[in-house]
Amino acid sequence: MRLKHLEMKLQRLRGFPAPRPVLEQYATPAAVAARLLYHASTEDAIAGRRVLDLGCGTGVLACGAALLGADKVVGIDVDMGALRTARSNAGSLEADLGLLRGEVGTAFPLRPQTFDTVVMNPPFGAQRKHADRPFIDCALVAAPVVYGIFNAGSLGFIENYVKGRGEVTGVVEGSFVIPRTFAFHRKDRVEIPVEVLRIERTGPC
Repeated sequence: MRLKHLEMKLQRLRGFPAPRPVLEQYATPAAVAARLLYHASTEDAIAGRRVLDLGCGTGVLACGAALLGADKVVGIDVDMGALRTARSNAGSLEADLGLLRGEVGTAFPLRPQTFDTVVMNPPFGAQRKHADRPFIDCALVAAPVVYGIFNAGSLGFIENYVKGRGEVTGVVEGSFVIPRTFAFHRKDRVEIPVEVLRIERTGPC
């Protein structure tokens, strides 16, 4: 599947029915999701692999992984409403997903090294400081390769945070468009530069 074709399919998916600011529930833009997944696919990290979407939300990354031929795709999220939307989105694309409710970092119901690849759009920490750290920790436990979306400029922090456990082995720049979603938003549309980082596990987690 070509990148543009994947992006078009992901653009049709439904967003959060009742987004919660404390969870930083912003829909992953189809362009960023498609770019992450396509990049991972070219590195043999999707097709035929067991893929975990941490904090899957409405299932954009999980659905895309399934479309690109993942052998098994599981999404985990704390919000039941988001999971119901993810199930509906998967159905609309005839994508086979396993969806679990759980809070990343607190109730992680999966055994270590259960997956080949983790894909994720973790919270950036705008509402809760260091909210992305449990996602990074869980991702490195769950799989040897992780692809995540982070604020531009996060590379140095991530490299230091995973030192001794993992190594950043790839960076793809992009932008994350956020429409007016919450009452405290002042603009109709904000474009945030982001980095898609590839992290490889190199030590015990």
